Amino acid sequence: MSSNLTNNNKRQEKYDECTQYCIDTLLRKGASKASCSLSIKKNQELNAAHGQMTLNRTTNNITLILKAIVENKIATLVVNNLDKDTIDNAIDEVLILANSSKDDVANDIATYQEAKEFNSGPVIGDINKMYDLFASYLAYTKETYPKTIIEEAMFEFVKSTNYFRNSNKVDFFGQKGHYAFFSMFTSKEGTNISSFNYNGFDSNKLDRELKECASINALLQQSSEQIHSSSVDDKFVGDIIISPDCLMEFISYLTGYLRDNSLITKTSMYQDKLGKKIADERFTLHSNPVGENISNGYFITGDGYEAKNSTIIENGVLKSFLLSQYGAKKTNMDRAVNQGGAYEIQKGKTSYSEMIKNVKKGILLCRFSGGHPAQNGDFSGVAKNSYFIEDGEIKHPINETMISGNLEKLFLNIKDISSETIDFGDSILPWMSFTDVTVSGK
Repeated sequence: MSSNLTNNNKRQEKYDECTQYCIDTLLRKGASKASCSLSIKKNQELNAAHGQMTLNRTTNNITLILKAIVENKIATLVVNNLDKDTIDNAIDEVLILANSSKDDVANDIATYQEAKEFNSGPVIGDINKMYDLFASYLAYTKETYPKTIIEEAMFEFVKSTNYFRNSNKVDFFGQKGHYAFFSMFTSKEGTNISSFNYNGFDSNKLDRELKECASINALLQQSSEQIHSSSVDDKFVGDIIISPDCLMEFISYLTGYLRDNSLITKTSMYQDKLGKKIADERFTLHSNPVGENISNGYFITGDGYEAKNSTIIENGVLKSFLLSQYGAKKTNMDRAVNQGGAYEIQKGKTSYSEMIKNVKKGILLCRFSGGHPAQNGDFSGVAKNSYFIEDGEIKHPINETMISGNLEKLFLNIKDISSETIDFGDSILPWMSFTDVTVSGK
């Protein structure tokens, strides 16, 4: 044990010296400011294909990101090798790129913060327990859902070690361990086949069967039901209930209007809405990258600041944009305390079953395939792995059916938020129902 600790300390010292060398050399060779991010990831991985275990391997990945500012010109370069010649060549190259880039006074690096160490999750993965749980999952799906084929599945323990340093004396070190599961599947009977679907989660511990985590068992059951689907026969304006698995798609659309590009170009429909209502008052959205309920968050933002939890929308009111340091300088607004993600939506007071009963005519949207909404928030796409609801009952799975609406109106027209939530490890989300969505059947 003491030998392993000694080796670990020596490796950490080596990596720490590497980042300091990069900063010192960048400055010595002409950079006005510099930053260096080093990530070492070790993945212990179990894989399966077509319902059979196929691979057990360990991989190691190194990512070194160099950023150099020469006066107001900036460049970034990524390398995956830490030998001295590679680093020296990368330093020369990033300086050449910086000198030839566009001058922009908003280019900068993170300001001084006290040195800090971050830790979360297990240090060592339990590969034997992982194997048993993975084998149990494959056996369970084969026995319980014989028409469902696990096309691909992966269960891994990810140990990441991160070093961040810049020329403003920022010095961060972080270690994180977590388990990650992913499964993709389809169901078949004769010539009938369901649309493919997938599920997954992140966790800091192995305390349940995989089928009991997130919405895995529910989606497997839905896949077997969706072998036989029917079309929606008409076009109507009704309700949609978006499942937790699908909801992240729409949250990503919403938060996209709060980020650098939309706000810098002034194409965001929320450009002047800070402190104003943009959603139903029952809707509260948190971003908690260091939240105690989030298994796979982050410690350091992409622009080199310590990540903190925040509330983006509170009781329907926009409380914070998601601007980076660069975006904040370009727009003369405040930098966000994190970069989004790790979302938690405050649960409502209506049960999921009651939400179904409250729908006169609509669909349960479980997967959505569509392009990014237009500048004004208009969206359209195909409802996949979804269900038709009528008179408060789920009637049948539907063939691929078009839905369309407006994102801004969608969040103002929230009908219900479920009292139940699904914990995916990197987010915690409820079911949400919305009114006035156009459903276009055949």
